[in-house]
Amino acid sequence: MADDWNQRVIDSFRAHEGYVEGFGRRLVLLHHRGARSGTMRISPVMTFAADDGGWLVAASKGGAPENPAWFHNLKAHPDIVIEVPGEGEVAVHVEELTGEARDAAWARFAAHQGFASYQERTARTIPVLHLTRR
Repeated sequence: MADDWNQRVIDSFRAHEGYVEGFGRRLVLLHHRGARSGTMRISPVMTFAADDGGWLVAASKGGAPENPAWFHNLKAHPDIVIEVPGEGEVAVHVEELTGEARDAAWARFAAHQGFASYQERTARTIPVLHLTRR
C-alpha cells in the first residue's frame, strides 16, 4: 500500500512540476540505492529549506518505532540525486545532524502539526538529515 501511495505522489510531483496536493511544493524525490540490495529507489519526502540553500529532511516514518528504509540507504550511500520543484535533478550529499544542530532543525519540523504528532507516537529520536549540493 505504501508503495502505491508513494508512486501516486511521485506521479503527481512529475505531472505538476513538483506540486502535490496536500504538500504544495515542499517535497523532493530522493533517488537512493538500497543499503543491502543495491536496488535504486525513489522516495518522496517533505523538506524545509536549510540556511545554506540545501534541504532538511526528517526520517519520521509517521512516528513508527523504526526509521524508514530510505534513512538506512542514505546512511550507506550519502551521495545521491534529488528531484527538486523548479530545478530538476540536483546532486547532493546527505549528512545526519546531531546535537544542537539536529534539535534546531527538528524544531522547524515539530512546528508543523503532522511532525509534532509523529514524535509523540514514537520513543525514538527522529533523525534529521541535511542535504547539501555537491
